[in-house]
Amino acid sequence: MSLDSVTTSIDDAVSGFFEPVATTLGEIVFYSVPVGGTELPLIVAWLVVAGLVFTLGFGLVQIRRFKLAVDVVRGKHDEHGSAGEVNHFQALTAAVSGTVGLGNIAGVAVAVSIGGPGATFWMILCGLLGMATKFVEVTLGVKYRQVHEDGTVSGGPMHYLPKGLADRFGARGARLGKVLAILASVMILFFGLFGGNLFQVNQSYTQLVSVAGGEDGALGSSAGALFFGILVAALVGIVLLGGIRSIASVTSRLVPAMAIIYIAACLVVLAVNVTELPGAVAQIVEGAFAPEGVAGGIIGALIVGFKRAAFSNEAGLGSAPIAHSAVKTNHPASEGLVALLEPFIDTVLICTMTALTIVVANPASWAAAREAGGGDIGGVTITSDAFETVLPWFPYVLTVAVLLFAISTVLTWGYYGLKAWTYLFGRSRTSETVYKALYTLFAVAGSLLTLQTLIDLADAVLFMLAVINIIGLYLLAPVVKRELHSFLEFVRDRRTGGAAEQDREDVKTG
Repeated sequence: MSLDSVTTSIDDAVSGFFEPVATTLGEIVFYSVPVGGTELPLIVAWLVVAGLVFTLGFGLVQIRRFKLAVDVVRGKHDEHGSAGEVNHFQALTAAVSGTVGLGNIAGVAVAVSIGGPGATFWMILCGLLGMATKFVEVTLGVKYRQVHEDGTVSGGPMHYLPKGLADRFGARGARLGKVLAILASVMILFFGLFGGNLFQVNQSYTQLVSVAGGEDGALGSSAGALFFGILVAALVGIVLLGGIRSIASVTSRLVPAMAIIYIAACLVVLAVNVTELPGAVAQIVEGAFAPEGVAGGIIGALIVGFKRAAFSNEAGLGSAPIAHSAVKTNHPASEGLVALLEPFIDTVLICTMTALTIVVANPASWAAAREAGGGDIGGVTITSDAFETVLPWFPYVLTVAVLLFAISTVLTWGYYGLKAWTYLFGRSRTSETVYKALYTLFAVAGSLLTLQTLIDLADAVLFMLAVINIIGLYLLAPVVKRELHSFLEFVRDRRTGGAAEQDREDVKTG
């Protein structure tokens, strides 16, 4: 029996078993209500409303404290002797690597095909709102993190939900938090294995095959798929062994390089089509409020834009606090401010650049997709075609970018999954080794198996986590306000010289 027939049989068997579960859970999690002639998934509304509540509740923190956030990333407010494993910049890049991926390249193309150029406007707005949510959850992640005896750190909703609720509501809060923490861990682990690992490897392999001769090319065979899977698994396994320090070391180099290459390519396309740029901006603004040919009109464009942004930056899902919790700081809100830059980079910057590139280039595949109402056309094809109008060789570079995006996402979700695993099964060497072996095997499987049903199930599970997590964020918002006030006091003190003097004393006596 050939490898192809074996993998097909596995795919069919898994789909047949899990499809009813995935379908039922998907219908519940992504339940939609008719609004203005189109469908609004309630989970998207849940995420957007949270962003709006936290934006108003924290006094437009993403705007008023943006410069301070940049200063913290630059190390301007670093503290000597802080607990943690990585610096602010490394924590940011590790978390960004988990959100910046195929969704920024392919998902945006689908959004502007279904919702028209106007979806971009609402995507930007949702990204800005998500910055406030990210600030709240990451502040809590650092506040209630667990620093182990060996100096390593564990954080995330599985820690701040039980500890935070116990602080605020006593024994009852502790019991509820424990249940929520277990559920959160299971959801993060499940998505990490299938969405953050298997799906990323599968899609990157598919893109690589498409530019390497297709199914008849060197990598199109099952042997080529197996080789690719083993190669990715080896790379991931080596980095995972080093923990968050190793992951942060890789992502702190990989993420900026990926972003620079991708944004530079976007700028080249925009520069060549500079005369079309004012018209493209006008299409985005006009399309946001007076879209033509979009189901649901304004509401339709708004929903598509919000949906793309909410699914892209993961604000409110509870995943990013796991990476940010490893930061070296004594002030949790300092990293919360750093984290609010994440949706800005992911959604406001990279997603917007992708949308602008597609609109100004106006490739034939985009026009065909719009006529078909989005259709089933692969979003990455539209983005690739947009670049190809100016840079005929860029699909190859895009393939490299897709591979790097995918590998960085696999690495970060490997770390997220490890923290969920150790919360559930303990931090012993054996437990961690079992998880790392399992995770690398899933990377190999990703190049061979589709398992679309399990990936759909993983998506539903991850967004179930958003319901649990955001309820916790609402209940713990007063804690975040105190932490923000404490950090702002620290910054004011340092600017007047008081904290700087204390640091010098710490160095002398340390």
